[in-house]
Amino acid sequence: MTKLRISIVQYVNTAPLVWGFTNGPMRGKYDLSFTVPSQCAEQLRGGEADIAIIPAIEYQRIDDLVMLPDMAIASKKQVRSLLIIAKKPIEQVKSFALDGSSRSTQTLTRILCAEKWKIAPEFFEAPPDLGAMLQQADAALLIGDPALRIALGIEQDSRPGTQGQTLCQAATLGIVGPELLYVHDVVSEWRTLTGLPAVLAVWAARGDIATPEVIADFIASRNFGLSRIPEISFDAARKLELPQRTLESYLRHNIDFSLDAENRHGLELYFDRAEKLGLIPPAKPLEWAGKKAEAVKL
Repeated sequence: MTKLRISIVQYVNTAPLVWGFTNGPMRGKYDLSFTVPSQCAEQLRGGEADIAIIPAIEYQRIDDLVMLPDMAIASKKQVRSLLIIAKKPIEQVKSFALDGSSRSTQTLTRILCAEKWKIAPEFFEAPPDLGAMLQQADAALLIGDPALRIALGIEQDSRPGTQGQTLCQAATLGIVGPELLYVHDVVSEWRTLTGLPAVLAVWAARGDIATPEVIADFIASRNFGLSRIPEISFDAARKLELPQRTLESYLRHNIDFSLDAENRHGLELYFDRAEKLGLIPPAKPLEWAGKKAEAVKL
């Protein structure tokens, strides 16, 4: 029997969702591949994957998708792995280099620029190299493990700024140029703007592929991973050369792996704001695997 093909984000914040598939009782049951969030979406769109964890915004851009229930990569108040780093106060930014790895965070950044900071910079995608990005633009968006690494450096040598930003010496990050950098946590800024969490990525599938048995496997894998955060953190610490205790704190306190009512409200509002800015087509309702076309009413 052909195994279902699962496309997985390769960042550490996804590890608890798939630990049951990679290191637990369901190891070998599914065909797993690992890449960046934007490519997970492309693999699902192109039929190269049956189920994928995709940037949340891509749910609105790919036809005939359903979400697997109760699971997500979300953040309630501060995420640490989605950073906006600017050479000047954010209200003065005129050009913005965007990490192309995640379209959800690009959309969040565009919403924040338009609605919170009231700016309309020139946006362009760039490889996730902070120094190179800041040579080309006033500000840069970084996501995932590279951003988390930078966040840890900033936390060791920074001071609070105004309106939620953090001020950091550019030399701390090896950046040549301005003395100070202005750092914003994307989820913290979204929470300030809306009072709600940010849902960054969701499990999505086409049609009837995600049967009740498959959904149960994904929930079991997530629960297995959440019971083994120290093990996951130890493994990630060796690969990323970051402190295990820091990674464990990040997975326990900065990332939320549920789609609870508050997270769903945040996701709905996110889609609504993106639609109003013309970043997605008219938003479709959330539809869950196992419930056919039954829309979830929040």
